[in-house]
Amino acid sequence: MFLFKKIVEPLFYPLPLCLGILILGLLLLWFSQRRRTGRFIALMGVVLLGLLSYSAISDVFLRPLEYKYPSLMSVTSLKPLSHDVSVSVKWIAVLGGGHISDPQVSITSQISEASLVRLVEAIRLYRQLSGSKLILSGGSGFAPVSDAKVMAKVACFLGVNQQDMVLEEESSDTKDQARFIKQTVGEGRFILVTSASHMPRAIALFEKQGMNPIPAPTGYLVRKPQGISLKSFCPSSSGLRKVEIAMHEYLGLIWARLKG
Repeated sequence: MFLFKKIVEPLFYPLPLCLGILILGLLLLWFSQRRRTGRFIALMGVVLLGLLSYSAISDVFLRPLEYKYPSLMSVTSLKPLSHDVSVSVKWIAVLGGGHISDPQVSITSQISEASLVRLVEAIRLYRQLSGSKLILSGGSGFAPVSDAKVMAKVACFLGVNQQDMVLEEESSDTKDQARFIKQTVGEGRFILVTSASHMPRAIALFEKQGMNPIPAPTGYLVRKPQGISLKSFCPSSSGLRKVEIAMHEYLGLIWARLKG
């Protein structure tokens, strides 16, 4: 089932979907008598691809996910965490976001951007919470080493004491991460760090296990623009990437709901 999700899900991403529509239109245009239908379908593929490439449109899909939960602590104001949180929370769980096992590049190049941002946010909170420990969660998948182990290496380079880290290396998805992390934190309160877009699904799956996570979203892609430039009116691959991330999360939420 894990492989099924990984194979079928990308077909709903904006680029494969739009290319599929475009190819269907071209096939009808070239190899059938339904040329008017073929032209219309091909045009729809091009128009849809263009629209989804605009950040103003892609942000509509991603914003509800990213802003469902507020940041745990503002980076700009650096306000201290509340007393209740600091005295009751000792665990900070970080959900891995992937890596590439390539020994020819540095460890900071092997870790994915999502994992790196999550890890840095967790270390920031770790510095604020005296006596806290990190749970680095993520299995290996098809790689020779796990997400957790790669994050641990980066955390060591960033000054985190190795004794303050617990590695969870068996999980293959977020549901597994919730089950394995529960073995460490139980039903007590803990801070959960993951990408802002992934947080709604993560919270739902962790609460389904009877756990009490405190959301600490990071890695926001939808942010207030600092100004308007010519680039703001041009389609870009970043717009498609936002829609792809949103589709990944919405499909994940649907799948989780179907699974109960």
